[in-house]
Amino acid sequence: MRLSKNQIEVIRRTVREVFGAEADVKLFGSRANDDARGGDIDLLVEMPTIVVEPERKTLQLVARLQLRLGDQPIDVLVLDPSTPRQPIYEQAIRTGIKL
Repeated sequence: MRLSKNQIEVIRRTVREVFGAEADVKLFGSRANDDARGGDIDLLVEMPTIVVEPERKTLQLVARLQLRLGDQPIDVLVLDPSTPRQPIYEQAIRTGIKL
């Protein structure tokens, strides 16, 4: 995993700030692969209950993370019971590393 301990803690804390204490977050994509280079930070936020205004919360999370981690590309997927399962979600669940 190509994130520092500080970056991991910032991500965990910020996800819980925006989505609540029940939120779980996984890192997937190139940053989850130690052998890869570059790449954006791809996050999957998993929620046990339906998220109200997921788009607004996603934008809020990305903005806060960019302020705290520096201006870098961050992609966020939100998965709750109402989310249609698409292949990207299945890949994130299968390959993601829980932070």
